[in-house]
Amino acid sequence: MLSIGAFAQIGQVTHRMLRHWDTAGLLVPAHVDELSGYRSYDPSQLERLHRIVALRQLGFGLDDVALILDQGVDADRIAGLLHARRAEVEQEHRIAAARLVDVERRLHLIERETRMREIETIQKPLPAVRLAARRTIAPSSAAIADIVGPAFDEVAAVIGGVAGALETPIAQYTAVEDGLEIVAGYSYVGAAREGIDLVDLPAVDQAVCGIHLGPMDGIAESWQSIHSQILARGFVPAGPCRELYVRAEFDDQSDWVTELQQPIATA
Repeated sequence: MLSIGAFAQIGQVTHRMLRHWDTAGLLVPAHVDELSGYRSYDPSQLERLHRIVALRQLGFGLDDVALILDQGVDADRIAGLLHARRAEVEQEHRIAAARLVDVERRLHLIERETRMREIETIQKPLPAVRLAARRTIAPSSAAIADIVGPAFDEVAAVIGGVAGALETPIAQYTAVEDGLEIVAGYSYVGAAREGIDLVDLPAVDQAVCGIHLGPMDGIAESWQSIHSQILARGFVPAGPCRELYVRAEFDDQSDWVTELQQPIATA
């Protein structure tokens, strides 16, 4: 069983959203403790979670999502519905471009759902590291890209004059009540400075790690692959995940190399 925190982290949704979907009968926990009310989920419910997230981000209401899922509509039918949604989006002048990109990406994910690329992973400990960083709350996964880059830029503006200070950029993501808490910064051994936070990331005994190559708009697939392998090996996520940005030189992100790091514990 997965705790609500682990389930929310894998699905990149908030605890509040999971409780809302529970109340609506859309995604009911596999177990609710009678005394504490604490919710637990079965790993088999991840497929339904990912479908709900995809359909909600495309603008379908809860009633439509429930109808699509409960009637057992297959991937081809969902793809057809998404094509119809794309035609509607084309008529919404000011937001047409953004929604079209999202529809195409989600169609691509659904078409590849049964043949998702599995990235190579290893298990290893993670060392403790002190970051010169900025803390921010992202209300949704869609907001991450607009937050992380500027956070790194703000930290670099403060410590960029220190030799070697910008060599190891790291971001940590923690599921919280209102979204994702993001800590983004650089490994740092200097003194405190105005405009930055000093954040100590603790050592981790064991983590599953894999490499994501290329643009960040495909990183969700790599994270899904890592979490699928974690569950298949009898582990569960244990604590915030991290991204180590090994290389990020070109603006088009074609050369980017990112190590994904997920602390684990025995299920």
